[in-house]
Amino acid sequence: MSDDRELAGRRALVTGASKGIGEAVAARLRVGGASVLTTARTRPRDVAGDHFVAADITTPEGCARVVTAVRDQLGGVDIIVHVVGGSSAPAGGFAVLDDEQWHRALDLNLFPAVRIDRALLPIMLEQGSGVIIHITSIQSQLPLPEATMAYAAAKAALSTYSKALSKEVSPKGVRVVRVSPGWVETEAATGLVNELAQSTGTDYEGARRALMASLGGIPIGRPARPDEVADLVAFLVSPRAGSITGTEYVIDGGTVPTV
Repeated sequence: MSDDRELAGRRALVTGASKGIGEAVAARLRVGGASVLTTARTRPRDVAGDHFVAADITTPEGCARVVTAVRDQLGGVDIIVHVVGGSSAPAGGFAVLDDEQWHRALDLNLFPAVRIDRALLPIMLEQGSGVIIHITSIQSQLPLPEATMAYAAAKAALSTYSKALSKEVSPKGVRVVRVSPGWVETEAATGLVNELAQSTGTDYEGARRALMASLGGIPIGRPARPDEVADLVAFLVSPRAGSITGTEYVIDGGTVPTV
């Protein structure tokens, strides 16, 4: 059974925490008793009782700013949850993805984790404990070539990096785990469905069903919720998951077909 304060005394960093999954994860870790530093380009709506640093972590300078804030505001770190990610590439498949689009996908979905881990892992290794969660995506297995090819490839790279890192640092006391969401009904996802409904002349539920169908269906009949992803993360960073490392937890309502 879980302890409502099982993360008391833990210091956590959550990236991409101004909305969606990141906001839910930060809130859930605070409920568990952790001291949480969040980061995003803009300040979240509610950071009561929370530390925050505004930074663009697609750049080395932004990552360095976050690392400095972790040391100054938290005095160290026990948990890192890399949520930041996304895609702004245009539709049109491979032909519209120039070098700038590819670099943008990697700068947002891969390099923030690499840079921040590289700077903060020595703290975890010195104390002989810590947990790093990389939020990947089922698109690393089910890419959508029309619009998210670069994003999917960057998330696949993040997954491979995460696995390799776990093999190196787990024997030294630091656990590294991947969480791979499918479609999560965040505010951004709701906006996308509303746009789809308007462009196709249908209502929200019709557009929602069409989007689920485009993913090959979601067997449970709905997207995941941000709080469901946050609950999974909270378990994985807790002492209850002390023997879990180097693996990937898919939370997609059954979207990815299994044998």
